[in-house]
Amino acid sequence: MLTSTQVPGGLNWLDLGTPDIEAAVAFYQGVFGWQFQSAGPEAGGYGMLQKDGRTLAAVGPLTEEGASSAWTVYFRTADADATAKAVEQSGGSVRFPPMEVFTAGRMAGFTDPTGAEFAVWEPRDMDGLEVVNEPGSVSWIELYTTDAAAAKDFYRPVLSWDTRDMPMGEDIVYTIAGPAGGGEQTMHGGIMQLAQQNLDAGSSSEWHPYFEVEDCDATVARAQELGGNVIIPAVDAEGVGRFAMLLDPFGAPFAVIKSAAA
Repeated sequence: MLTSTQVPGGLNWLDLGTPDIEAAVAFYQGVFGWQFQSAGPEAGGYGMLQKDGRTLAAVGPLTEEGASSAWTVYFRTADADATAKAVEQSGGSVRFPPMEVFTAGRMAGFTDPTGAEFAVWEPRDMDGLEVVNEPGSVSWIELYTTDAAAAKDFYRPVLSWDTRDMPMGEDIVYTIAGPAGGGEQTMHGGIMQLAQQNLDAGSSSEWHPYFEVEDCDATVARAQELGGNVIIPAVDAEGVGRFAMLLDPFGAPFAVIKSAAA
């Protein structure tokens, strides 16, 4: 569950890059009941995804050469330029340098040393997401990575994160991460080492969101009806909830979860 959206290093924005905004909006509207609100003609097709008038994500066209459809997670920063320097010093790369987004804030895009893309947001007029943890909104994020140790060594100094390893048996370790100093109450995401079979199959590092739902199985069925594909069928995780992982019709990975009662 997200509790750190207002804290530096915490998740505070999420957007989808897609080759067909209209079709992508139709898919997610059918799955989650979202509505699209254009950011205006000067925004190049970018717009907000909302529910009950509150912004829970955004969507826009693919802007980088060779890019494929994907969700991008944004972490809050007080200084995008300082974060860009920290990324390079820690072995990551800058996909696009800090830039002004009208008067809303400043953003920058990066790639971690294992190949996963992410971004940061330095808020000004626009603080961040207006709703999280409710049905239809993001409630967790996760990094599948080719090198979990390298990923942890990178994000801890760059975004001032604490991490905690949670052994899951069979030599599997799940790492939870969040802004430093907040303890488990501010953990916002997980880091998972890709299995050797996935690496052999060519899987690469990527971040993906988990959207909270009221019924995991019904949501998966609806996504399939609308052209989505199932990567991991609905499964129960003790103390966590029931979740599944999917691809939208354009190949962007995301997950849905019915969280266990607190």
